[in-house]
Amino acid sequence: MIRKMAKNPSDINFNAFEITCPCCSAVLKVDPETRGVIAHTAAVKPRMFSDMEEAARAMKEQDTRRESIFRQSVEAQKHASELLEKKFQEAVKKAKESPDTGKPIRDFDLD
Repeated sequence: MIRKMAKNPSDINFNAFEITCPCCSAVLKVDPETRGVIAHTAAVKPRMFSDMEEAARAMKEQDTRRESIFRQSVEAQKHASELLEKKFQEAVKKAKESPDTGKPIRDFDLD
């Protein structure tokens, strides 16, 4: 396809269009002739905190929460080993009370 070059800049049909990026919500202005981005406007990101004191307070709360979760995890791990030991002792006791004297049943013997 052959296109004519405009001799006068006012003859150019300049209908650039805007596209909003689905990922970052930035606005891109695209030239239909060259199919290139001619302008970019970054999306406005909202502030997470209104001031530094609020941000520091949030960081302290996050640290406290993280420490609490870690302590709970350590306690659960301590109790888990005790629980496993009790289960093992119960299984040993049960095995001693009812010794298995019969021949083990295999899957192919059931057919």
